[in-house]
Parts: sequence; structure tokens; C-alpha cells
Amino acid sequence: MLLINKKRFGLFLIIIGLLLAYLLWPLSSDKHPIHFDKEKIAVRESFLRDHSKEEQDLTQLPNILLIVADDLGKTDISHYGSPFIHTPNIDAIGQNGVTFEEGYITSPICSPSRAGLMTGRYQQRFGYEYIIHERYPKNRLEYLAFKYFVKTGNWLVNNNPTKPSQEHMHKQGLPLTEITLAELLQKQGYQTAIIGKWHLGYSKDLIPNNRGFHYQYGFYEAYSLYAPPDKPGIVNQKHDFDFSDQFIWKKGRKGTSALRRNDKIIEEDEYLTPRIAEEATQFMEKHQNKPFFLYVPFSAPHTPFQATQEHFDQLTHISDRNKRVYYAMIAALDEAVGKIMDKLKELELEENTLVFFISDNGGATYTRATDNAPLKGGKFTNFEGGVNVPFMMQWKGQIPASTHYKAPVSALDIFATSAAASSSKLPDDRPFDGTNLIPHLNGQKISPPHKALYWRTGKLKAIRKDQWKLIIDEESDNAVLYNLNKDKTEQKNLLEKKPAVVKDLLEDLNVWEKQLVSPLWPHVMKFRFKTEDGDFYFPL
Repeated sequence: MLLINKKRFGLFLIIIGLLLAYLLWPLSSDKHPIHFDKEKIAVRESFLRDHSKEEQDLTQLPNILLIVADDLGKTDISHYGSPFIHTPNIDAIGQNGVTFEEGYITSPICSPSRAGLMTGRYQQRFGYEYIIHERYPKNRLEYLAFKYFVKTGNWLVNNNPTKPSQEHMHKQGLPLTEITLAELLQKQGYQTAIIGKWHLGYSKDLIPNNRGFHYQYGFYEAYSLYAPPDKPGIVNQKHDFDFSDQFIWKKGRKGTSALRRNDKIIEEDEYLTPRIAEEATQFMEKHQNKPFFLYVPFSAPHTPFQATQEHFDQLTHISDRNKRVYYAMIAALDEAVGKIMDKLKELELEENTLVFFISDNGGATYTRATDNAPLKGGKFTNFEGGVNVPFMMQWKGQIPASTHYKAPVSALDIFATSAAASSSKLPDDRPFDGTNLIPHLNGQKISPPHKALYWRTGKLKAIRKDQWKLIIDEESDNAVLYNLNKDKTEQKNLLEKKPAVVKDLLEDLNVWEKQLVSPLWPHVMKFRFKTEDGDFYFPL
């Protein structure tokens, strides 16, 4: 009997050992190697080194100021009809130039959207399809615990529990094959700076100072604290209903969320939004006699929700505390934009500065502070609330004031317009997807800038062509077709009634997809958006 018990106990130990080995075995896999094409890297480096053209007269080049808000919904500012807040400084950019009624970004999530913005190319052309990740599940135990025992709401764990090796995880970011707008303008003799959020790579080769920016201030991650939570005069609003919020507060200003100046970590406790504006104005003042490219990607109003007491107290008409903090953050953003634009006037640079204002994607509805109404959906969706964003442009003397442009335009056009304005030559070894908008705004061209606009994130795809918009989720096998001229709020699905339109759009989408490459790294989660036409899943 004792021998039998020993055998059973030994078998039990073997089973437990095998189970633990299965659960604790690292999920790192060689299924997701990240390799950058060395020939393309060489072409890029050769192009950036080539100064064989005639010497450029720097005095004839305009300054370029690109201001990007983070998770700012189209109707979160007064210029596009917000009922909650007045944003006079942001609005003034459109009033002094052009307001794009149909401005789109290339992804409803920040990191891929910024990759398209910085390169003027659909990010799927170079594999930047998903958000970059510092963290994947380490093993099956962590994966299963996270999937089945952590309340994640509409954030669902990816069914494929693998992750890149540590070596290849560090390569996630804007590939070295790609030319950034900063690199292009630096080649032209511009002084370049990024002040704010980067979110295009964390390794040494991928940080801003090595991607065309002479000066950097801000952080590398998707988020950072606006101020220490215990700082007097700061109103904090945590989201216990959103599982992702706890990780943001826990990380604080550590690691890739730390504030840095030219890659050196700095310690500050001032509220971040006005600090970004202060750094931007100092850069302009220092380089006012030279052409400069100033990229100001604010973090507002991305989580964590932190506002100053001053701005919070100004919004007594908003009773919901969560919404009040959110719009107080937008009020601070508007004030910061005003300080930057005021400095342009003070330095008498308005007529020699091309200014863009855009958001990286629609408002984050999961925060319960915004719903992008009357648009449908928000961040993480290809519905209008996720991809149709506030987009304005100003260039005094070059663009007529108070212009409202109705044809669809893209964030990709910022690269093309800046390249044209700076007389930059583009390499011919790759397609660029943006259009120089200036001829379309001053009457030289009457045709629309784009025949169609496209989106793809894994199995979730979309196309807008003329008035038609088709969204397809191959994972859930759901699809919708809208006539945006008649149904901007995307309420009436015409998929069954317009088969010829669907066929035409699918053919165009397929032609575009054939030009793309596979994603360079896998996604970790997916966000479920429930609609009357079924669920749509956005991989992230």
C-alpha cells in the first residue's frame, strides 16, 4: 500500500511539474521577428546625406508649426460645436485659415496614427499596424489569469498568447527605413524640435533625437502624469471602471513615461500642458531668425485625468465631475495653444509660419467623459467618432481666412503640404500618400485631394470613397455601409441595399491592401464596440 501511495504521489508530482512547466514556460516566440530592410535603410541614409542640390535660400522657407492634441474629439471644441466649452485659441486657427469639415487620421489609436502623420505614408506600408507595446503576458499563467480573472470590460485579451522576444520587442517603433518629416526638414536646413509626446519607439535608434529632432522635451510613452497627484491645486479623477487607468496611475512618470530633455530624465512638478507651451515658445524665440519645424504633440486630454483647480473652477456649469475634469484639461490645452500663437504674433512670424492643428484620433469614449456626439463611436473604432477629427490650418497671406473646406482630407497631407512649402524633394523609391493642400485651398485645383481614404488594423478595415463609407470586421463577420452625405451619424446601414457600391469599394480596398506588408509585431488585446449591426473588434 505504501509503495502504491508513493507511486501515486510521484505521478502527482510529475503532473504538477508538467502543469507548472506548461503554465510558467515563457511565451516569447520567434514567430514575430522584426527585421528592417537594410537596403531601404541605406537608401534612406543616402537620401538624407545628399546635399548636392543648389544651396537653399533659408530666408525664403516658411516655419512649420504642427500642434497635435491627444484623444481630442471633433466636437470637444467650440469650433466644431461643443456645448460644454469655449476654445477661442484653437478656434482662431481655423478662423484665420481653413477649417476642414472632413479631416481624417489614418488610425483611431495614437501610435499608428502618429506613424502615418510623421511619414506621409499609410503606416501599414511599413508594418506599423498595431500600437507598440512594452509589455506582453510573460507566460500562460499570467495570460490565463488576465483573461479569465481580471475584469477588463470591453478590453478583451488576444486569443493568441505569444509575444516577440526581448530583442525584437525593443525594435517596435518607427522603422529605420522611414523618413520622418523632421528628417526631411532638417535636411533642408530647418531647426527642429518635438515638445510633448513621442510614442514612436523607445530604443536608442528610435527616439526623437535620432529621428530628425535637434531638440526634445517631453516623454516617449503613450501617457505621463500631468503633475504629481499630491501637488496642491491639482484635481485628480481616477477611473475605477476602466482597468487600463490603474496602470497609467501606477507608472506615473517612470521609465518611458518620465519627462526628458534630449533623452535625459528631468524632475519637474509643474502642470505639464502649460510647460509644453512654455518650452515651445522658448524654442521659437531662440530660432526666430531661422526656419524651424516645431512639432508640439500635447498629451491633453489623454488619461490620466488631471486638471488644475483654476480651470476646474471655471466650469461650474458642468455637474458631472468626470466631464468637468476632462473639459478643464481641454481649457488648459486651449490656453496653451493661445500662448504659442501669441508668441508667433509677438515675434512677427505669423505670415511666415504654416500652422496645423489636428487630433491624433477621436475622443476616448471609454473614459465616459465624451461621446463624440453626434458622431458615432470614438477612439478604437473606424466609425466617424474615431477617425474624423478636428483639423485646421493657417498660413496668413497664403490661405484665405475663414475658409471651410468640405472635401475629405487626411493627416497624411500635413507631410505633403510641408514638403511642398519647404521646397523639399522626396525620394522616388517609395510611394507617399498625402497631397499638397495649398493648391486645393487657393483655387488652383478644384478636384478633391483624394479619390479614397483607407484604414486597416488587423481584420478590421474601412474605406471612404466619395459619400460612401464601408467598414468590415472579418473577425465578427460584420459589415456596414453608410452614405455620409445623408447620414453623417452612421445610423442607416445600406449594406444589403447597395451591393454594387459594396463591390466597388471592396475592389478598391483590395487593390490598396496588395500594396501593404504584414504587421511587424502582434497585438495584445482588442477593444469591443457594440452596435445595432453587431460587434466590431479593434486590435491593439
